[in-house]
Amino acid sequence: RRRVLEASQQLTEIINSDTGTESPEPSGEVELADEEDSAPHCLWVDKFTPRRYMELLSDDYTNRCLLKWLKLWDTVVFGKEKVVKKAKPSAEAHPPFNQPKEQQNKWKTKMQLTEEILEAELDQHKRPKYKVALLCGPPGLGKTTLAHVIARHAGYNAVEMNASDDRSPEVFKTRIEAATQMKSVLGANEKPNCLIIDEIDGAPAASINVLLNIIHRKDAEGEAAAGTGRRRRREGGLLLRPIICICNDQ
Repeated sequence: RRRVLEASQQLTEIINSDTGTESPEPSGEVELADEEDSAPHCLWVDKFTPRRYMELLSDDYTNRCLLKWLKLWDTVVFGKEKVVKKAKPSAEAHPPFNQPKEQQNKWKTKMQLTEEILEAELDQHKRPKYKVALLCGPPGLGKTTLAHVIARHAGYNAVEMNASDDRSPEVFKTRIEAATQMKSVLGANEKPNCLIIDEIDGAPAASINVLLNIIHRKDAEGEAAAGTGRRRRREGGLLLRPIICICNDQ
């Protein structure tokens, strides 16, 4: 960049010396160049990164599935009751071709079948059956961008951590619990966190076991009846925030 500016300055001086007149434009160009030098450096991939859901260029089916899964947490996180869609009476009274239910599923789209699978299994705390979403693919595919855009679109504050950096299981556990349990005190309308764990395939086995233990925690009240409530309370409460993991090698 410095060499380009020097070459531009030399060309400007040559032009001014040939014409014999000084134009106010070169000085303006130098001032703009100085402003660009003083401005913070910004990569194009950061400047033109997608900010909204409609700007995503990744696979639409993957985007909708991840958004659908994240919206299943609305009852637990935001206290929103799920809107039940009313089935059309004509479709119930007259199924297509009077075929069995197994054959009717063949006419459903891939997205409709996925939505039925995601919505069918909710636990007693109205959380989705699958507590963690895993995005896998080669580098540069847009996995991290997709996770951040989807989290913001669903009303969450995206908190990103790198599993390869925290090699200690204790530090890994502390960071996960801080992101999924503690609330922000910055502002009255703070957003709940959505934890994004990048490079999960580089985490040691001990850290993976820590993550699995947090996911599979049971209800503290139910465990208290069995005499293990104190230990459960010491370990922590239920996982009430979504977690999105990202890896290159599934």
